[in-house]
Amino acid sequence: MGTGRIMDWQDYITVDPSVCHGKACIKGTRVMVTVILDNLAAGLNAEEIVDSYPTVSRGAVQAALLYAAELAKEQIVPLGR
Repeated sequence: MGTGRIMDWQDYITVDPSVCHGKACIKGTRVMVTVILDNLAAGLNAEEIVDSYPTVSRGAVQAALLYAAELAKEQIVPLGR
């Protein structure tokens, strides 16, 4: 990304009803965004994810985070105590 341009997650993520039941995936792959996010939540870093999923780039991992952040802005999830 070193161009100074702000990353657009839509450059990396697609939703196609014929791929993975319409779940958000990394473009050109069948790797779902949720897989990337689950791996990050489990403590893996971007390099480890790229090593495990060679069709996924570091940029795609970052895009998955941006996509999740965008979704979090759109929904309110009540936090019960």
